[in-house]
Amino acid sequence: MGPRILIVEDEENVAYVIGTALRLAGFEIGETSSGRDALRLASEGDPQDLIVLDVQLPDLNGFEVCRRLRFAGVNTPVIFLTAADSVEDRVRGLTIGGDDYLIKPFSVEELVARVNVILHRTGRSAESPVLACGDLELDDTAHVVTQGGQDVPLSPTEYKLLRFLLRNAGRALSRDQILDHVWDYDFDGESTVVETYISMLRKKVDSAPPTLIRTIRGFGYRLDGN
Repeated sequence: MGPRILIVEDEENVAYVIGTALRLAGFEIGETSSGRDALRLASEGDPQDLIVLDVQLPDLNGFEVCRRLRFAGVNTPVIFLTAADSVEDRVRGLTIGGDDYLIKPFSVEELVARVNVILHRTGRSAESPVLACGDLELDDTAHVVTQGGQDVPLSPTEYKLLRFLLRNAGRALSRDQILDHVWDYDFDGESTVVETYISMLRKKVDSAPPTLIRTIRGFGYRLDGN
């Protein structure tokens, strides 16, 4: 299993989006909508590797949850989520022991990236920065893609698409899952963008047999190195 992430969010749709993105990124997820329940889970339950913590909770706000955790000696990293974009709130959140701060609405790709950065920094990450399939490698630390030892230049979106496919190698991914994760959940452009970028990516990393990117008719795609 991957690192354990506790999501504390009372907005059901937001919790669903975050949970889906983090599961697809390889994390084990726990969820609650209660600040008091979060205190219990983080202090007494199974160890958490990171907490994604909404500030505006119905029973106990996220700042108070973090303050109590730190007072109790719980040093689990915390990323705050909030709709309030004020310097005072950000300073408060970081001062009481938060590790990062994201303003709603946010990119799930950015959230996953920040989670990975914090886990690597705190030594809690189980993920290698190098993702590979066949002779194709993506080094997320150096932000470099190589195939057969040769550099492959990719656009930022092509890179995000390939990273998502590599992280889920062997797993069938629907077009909607790819669209939601790579282009974010609020994307309102043409749905054919997935097919377009898959085609562009194939030309750069999958033009010769044995091919890696499989089309699953009527569903989506799978990266398969076998």
